Amino acid sequence: MSGPHCLPGTGQLPAIPNSPTLRAAVLLLSLLLSACAVAPPQPAAHPYFADARFQPPSVPIDPASVFAVSDEMQRYLDVDVVNAMGAKGRQRALAQALRSNTQLKLDYDSTYTRNAAETFAARSGNCLSLVIMTAALARQMGIAVSYHSVRDDDFWSRDGDLYFSVGHVNVTLGGKPPELGTRIDDGEQLTIDFLPVRDIREYKWKLLKEQTIVAMYMNNRAAESLAAGRIDDAYWYVRAAIQADPNFATLFNTLGVVYLRHDDPVRAEQALVHGLHGDPDNTTLMSNLSAAYARQGRLAEARELNARIARADPNPPFAWFNRGLLAMKAGDYAKARDFFAAEVKRAPNYDEFHFWLGLALVNLGEADQARAQLALAIANSTTRKDHDLYAAKLELIRSAQSLAR
Repeated sequence: MSGPHCLPGTGQLPAIPNSPTLRAAVLLLSLLLSACAVAPPQPAAHPYFADARFQPPSVPIDPASVFAVSDEMQRYLDVDVVNAMGAKGRQRALAQALRSNTQLKLDYDSTYTRNAAETFAARSGNCLSLVIMTAALARQMGIAVSYHSVRDDDFWSRDGDLYFSVGHVNVTLGGKPPELGTRIDDGEQLTIDFLPVRDIREYKWKLLKEQTIVAMYMNNRAAESLAAGRIDDAYWYVRAAIQADPNFATLFNTLGVVYLRHDDPVRAEQALVHGLHGDPDNTTLMSNLSAAYARQGRLAEARELNARIARADPNPPFAWFNRGLLAMKAGDYAKARDFFAAEVKRAPNYDEFHFWLGLALVNLGEADQARAQLALAIANSTTRKDHDLYAAKLELIRSAQSLAR
């Protein structure tokens, strides 16, 4: 997908209710901001860090690099944007340059979260990456920027046994009221979005501080490091995220998951309990806290939390999907189809649900419907790897149908 229109993304699955064991380490990515309450302010000597227990990060972690403008970006502004600006005004000139296929040619790719310079060099990124790049370019042109979380229904994704809650952010260019001696376009506001979804005016918007955007970036990198098995890197990224915005309760969920993966359930419990002080109804934090209790042998407390989670959310995200996987394994493709269809109804834009529904339909001999579901999986895929996988499966079905004729 290309061109400005961003409602960002990344995702999660809660732990299975009523289980005192750690079924899945639930990780809430920073893009979901609207669901996060404010945690208490933190003292300078943070009580939840444990630096000595982790190896140094494999790469430098520098918050200043998030919005840094590369020489290539500056040349692009000088040559492709400013020289072609004319009477358009700065905001409109930049927005049109981002949209034009003859200039930047941006693609949406949720593989990992890039900083501004990396996104520009790759010409692709997830929505947070593209927002950061756009803001960096805008500020270099002297354009004021503001950030928003854009909330609709929660969206979930997964990577192995890590589940992610996906939110949305965008960026608005301009907005300073015109003053004597300033450019006439300073008062014009243009919102840039990078994901073509439903009309963004239907969503609830929340203004974000730039420090929260930096924390979101660091938290995403922590989540991505966890998914890749780089636990030490994950720790240092989430540590940097908390330093950027200590009032962002979601970060303590991430820190708790890091400690769980590092086999330190006591510290995980401390971080998660702190997060729940700021967001007491967050079932994601509860799920991970239940896992921390179970790791310590405190099974009664784990069961109590799981019962509370089940009462609050009896059919959490991915619940039907997991039942569908079990039905597929048992060879009950009709039941699997129904479970996957229930998840598709709840989350119609998630590619993996369409993919598995398509596979169930293939096994039921419903090739035409399977093709339609795989086409939807391709249309909703957010990485090139997934896109190619779904396309290959779709081609196999088409080839089989062709041979059968």
